[in-house]
Amino acid sequence: MSAGLAVTGAVTGGPRWILRLEGAALAIGAAFFFWLGHGSWLLFALLFFTPDLSFLAYLVSPRIGAFAYNLVHTTLAPLVLLGLSSLLVHPLGQSIALIWLAHIGADRALGYGLKYATAFGDTHLGHIGR
Repeated sequence: MSAGLAVTGAVTGGPRWILRLEGAALAIGAAFFFWLGHGSWLLFALLFFTPDLSFLAYLVSPRIGAFAYNLVHTTLAPLVLLGLSSLLVHPLGQSIALIWLAHIGADRALGYGLKYATAFGDTHLGHIGR
């Protein structure tokens, strides 16, 4: 077993806290750049929890739910959206990407990691819930 990994495959100890701090930095940084770009805070409030609609896929199965959740809770898609919308000077796309990144960062800071297909509470940052 590698250092920092529990039996479940979750990151533990110092690396877990570093990942959570990175999440907080991502959330704060994305919100800061949203503010710098004079984004609409109403839009921010309306869209902040939108990625959590992926929870609905858990109604199908834990495997499909984990796939859907992980798909919208990684930074890849919002970073691509941010890059393209910046290149094309599309402020709404930039705002959506920054809100999305802020959501992902806040989730990580709170300990909500990427999901394993075993159960909703099984994440790369440890088990959530009881």
